Amino acid sequence: MESKELLEKIEKVIDNLKAENQDLPVIVEGESDIYTLRQLGLEGTILSINTGHPLFNFCEEIAKHYKKVILLTDWDRKGNYLAKLLSKALKANDVKFNTDIRARLSYLCRKETKDVEGLVGAIQRLKNI
Repeated sequence: MESKELLEKIEKVIDNLKAENQDLPVIVEGESDIYTLRQLGLEGTILSINTGHPLFNFCEEIAKHYKKVILLTDWDRKGNYLAKLLSKALKANDVKFNTDIRARLSYLCRKETKDVEGLVGAIQRLKNI
């Protein structure tokens, strides 16, 4: 896939994420991920799992406020593991979750970056090619 085409596809996924984020919170790993998503133009709720509380307690809190969320952990080994744990904990708390955006970004960005915080740099590199 050419750089221009790849950039367009990544930007389309980001636009979809922005639209979804108007109604649904995005769950990420840390503060740097929140900062990156804000740089990309997300204006809705973004929550970090890095709260110092156990993951299941985090998901119980989520369930008190939301019926559906977007999971956007990194697509490295740790991020995959966290996505699996979050999926189980959210399901146990009757919270639906969207992992499609994460899967699409993981596929499209696999050569450019392995994490959410690398998205801005990856997009910039593709624009400069």
